[in-house]
Amino acid sequence: MNVHVSYKAYKTPEIENQINLQATKLRQRLQVFRSDLIHLHATVEPNSGKEGASISLNLRLPSGQMACTKVALTPLAAVKAAFDDLQEQVSRHKARLREKYKTPHVRRMGRHPLPGLPFEETMAAVKLPAISRQDIDSWVDANLHRLNRFIDRELQYRTANGQLLAHSLTREEVVDEAIAAALEDRRDKPDLLALEPWLYRLAMHAIDELARRNPEQNSVSLQDGTAPSNEQASDEAELQFHQPDGAEEVQDSIPDRGVATPEEIAYNEEMMALVENALLGASGADREAFLLFAVEGFSPEEIAMIGDRSLAQVRASIVAAREHLRKALPVPDEFKDKLLQHTRIA
Repeated sequence: MNVHVSYKAYKTPEIENQINLQATKLRQRLQVFRSDLIHLHATVEPNSGKEGASISLNLRLPSGQMACTKVALTPLAAVKAAFDDLQEQVSRHKARLREKYKTPHVRRMGRHPLPGLPFEETMAAVKLPAISRQDIDSWVDANLHRLNRFIDRELQYRTANGQLLAHSLTREEVVDEAIAAALEDRRDKPDLLALEPWLYRLAMHAIDELARRNPEQNSVSLQDGTAPSNEQASDEAELQFHQPDGAEEVQDSIPDRGVATPEEIAYNEEMMALVENALLGASGADREAFLLFAVEGFSPEEIAMIGDRSLAQVRASIVAAREHLRKALPVPDEFKDKLLQHTRIA
């Protein structure tokens, strides 16, 4: 499959890794076509103002052409939403092709057409491989920071609700437990397309399991410290290129237009803090479904797998959390509409 990506903004390793991952998923669904005749073009660009990012996809196949455009609060969410839409179009296109060639149109000598085989039993069926240790290692290497961010958010929420004592459970413990569970051979692993939501599900189960294992989490020891100290040097990356005794010139620095400015970072962090504080009043299931959908970029089907819920329950939770945010966010009503317009469910 020939893939071409045009970046007008947001060109970061995280976005590139996500597009490559989604393109790999799409390629597995198109194995019935010749790879040199498949062309995928993607365009990543900012939306108007501070309303998020936009991605446009155009897929050309020997039997047709598909396109879609999605806008979301974050570039990652826009990428996942666009590829989810494109995969649905591919599934419908393949279904039409199967219906077209499944039943013979000739009736001779009173014979009836033989029933066609299920598509899953034909040579054209794409049999998705189960995930392996190498798949898990590759995903963790590229997306560990996203999983860390999600775990930090869940730990902060449970601490604020009184479900956990502050610093009684660390992010590293949760990550180690989740990855160890993923690498166990006795567990039933899903196919490769479900790798990411499966790891998020294991992380949530790891938080619950570690909280149950610690019987002393409801007691506070006077000998325990408060918070672990951060002893990481802040200028370590800079010292790889500039020595302390050398003067740094303006021409030595090359600006990266795809990286967010300090003002944009502060704006996004402030808005996320407002959203999370407003969602404290919503139910845990509604909050979880909304953040996985609007922030992490998962589809309702993937969220249902993560939370062991039905698709109807997930959709209802997202709608309920959205309405709760509309009432609870401490911002003007016209700004709420712009902030929440990309969180609607199709």
